[in-house]
Amino acid sequence: MFGCLVAGRLVQTDAQQVANDKFIFNLPDYESVNHVVIFMLGTVPFPTGMGGAVYFSFPDPNSGQVWQLLGFITNEKPSAIFKISGLKAGEGGVHPFGMMPVSQAPSVAQVGVSVEAVDQLAQQTPAAAAAVSTLDTFTQFTQKMLESLYNFTSSFAVSQAQMTPNPSEMFIPASSILKWYENFQRRMQQNPYFWKS
Repeated sequence: MFGCLVAGRLVQTDAQQVANDKFIFNLPDYESVNHVVIFMLGTVPFPTGMGGAVYFSFPDPNSGQVWQLLGFITNEKPSAIFKISGLKAGEGGVHPFGMMPVSQAPSVAQVGVSVEAVDQLAQQTPAAAAAVSTLDTFTQFTQKMLESLYNFTSSFAVSQAQMTPNPSEMFIPASSILKWYENFQRRMQQNPYFWKS
C-alpha cells in the first residue's frame, strides 16, 4: 500500500504491517538522510474519509521509542516529502504506535504510517523541523529555472559603449529579460498552472 524513498538512494515498498492500521519502514543509516518521501503505491487506496499520518522515530534503547509526527498522505495527496535531518532525538508527542519493537541496530530509525480519519489528520500539528517548503516541486523548479536564465543572460551583459557591431548577432536589452522574469514570477504566484491555458 505504501512506499518509502530515502534520499534518492533507497526505495522500500515492503512496509512491515504491525497492526491492521499501522505500518513501519526501517531506515538504515538514518544519520546520513536529510529527507524521506512517503508515497502510496497506487494498488490499494485509503478507505473513504481516511488517510495516513506519517511518524518518525529515532533509535533510542535507553528511553524507549519517541515518535514525531511528520505530516500525512491521503488519496488526494498520495505522496509527501519530509525533512528528518532537523529533528531532535528524544523530542516527540502523542502517537498511535505504542511500544513497537525497536531495532537493535543503533543506526536504524523507523518511519511509521498510521491509517486515521482525515478529520483527525487535519487537526494534528507536525514537528516544525519536518516541514518542507510549501511550494510544490514544479513551482520551485520554475522559480529556479527563471533565476538561472536571468543570471545566465546577465553574465553576458555589456553596455552600449562596449558593444561592437556584429550583423549576425541579435542583442536583447537586459531590461526586457528582467521584465519578462518579473511578469512570469507574478503569474506563477497567482496561478502556478497559468501556462496550461
